[in-house]
Amino acid sequence: MKRSIITQFVKNPKTTGAIAPSSSFLSKKIISGLNFKDAQTIVELGPGTGAITAFIEKELNEHNKFFGIELNEDIYHFVSNRFPNQKFYLDSASNLPKILKKENLDLVDIIISGLPWAAFHDELQDSILDAILESLKEGGIFTTFAYLHGSILPAAKSFKQKLHKYFSHVEKSNIVWRNIPPAYVYKCHK
Repeated sequence: MKRSIITQFVKNPKTTGAIAPSSSFLSKKIISGLNFKDAQTIVELGPGTGAITAFIEKELNEHNKFFGIELNEDIYHFVSNRFPNQKFYLDSASNLPKILKKENLDLVDIIISGLPWAAFHDELQDSILDAILESLKEGGIFTTFAYLHGSILPAAKSFKQKLHKYFSHVEKSNIVWRNIPPAYVYKCHK
């Protein structure tokens, strides 16, 4: 799928924000410290080829409800086939509240995102962040990552400011150098 993800990136960098899947180092960092044991519902936004999904799946227990939302149709089919025991929706992350209703769920404990925030315009960032905030339970955690090189872009700077506006507490990890490109993780508490 590496060749395909590069093709997807070239075809539509707004929905495929990477040229390579997240490394195991970044995948582990993004889920580290998350309480899967006590979580009822976990959602992954933009699972892509499933690099992070593979680590999420290892942490899931019989009490967890998990599903992913992927907008790119080709990648949606790939990740659905790669993880046949998990549920994925071909939809926009901004529709998370509607999908929760379909699933007869009220709120989510953990939201993990692989979305390319720096590629999104302000209105789309707001729309998705509004959906996340509406869907996340009080005390829930939203975690995502950003690429180091993209941190100088206006959209990335705007996104960082929005995280502090939307969430009561935002932590930023050290740089994960063993990822292409290097990245860091935001862990946000509602």
